[in-house]
Amino acid sequence: MESMFSPIESEQAALSALGQRLRRRRLAAAEPQTRAAARIGVSVPTYRKLEKGDPSVPVGPWIRALRLYGALADLDLLLPESLFDQEQRRQRAPRRPA
Repeated sequence: MESMFSPIESEQAALSALGQRLRRRRLAAAEPQTRAAARIGVSVPTYRKLEKGDPSVPVGPWIRALRLYGALADLDLLLPESLFDQEQRRQRAPRRPA
């Protein structure tokens, strides 16, 4: 399925690198693609797309793959919460009674 938005070169490079790291983790665990795919609930072709860095794969399988290989805690490093975010949550207006 072709998307209206194609990744720019740096985005594709980042996705490809992420896919290569996922592949290395799977191989280090001596796990075939068929088993890894089943464990994260995707088809083998979709799992192959993850390892190739295909931008059409939704974020859900990526998160399950991170959990599978013990890297889910690192997800916060992608977009850490800033002090501004914390302040915004504290300053929200209280709800009005209905």
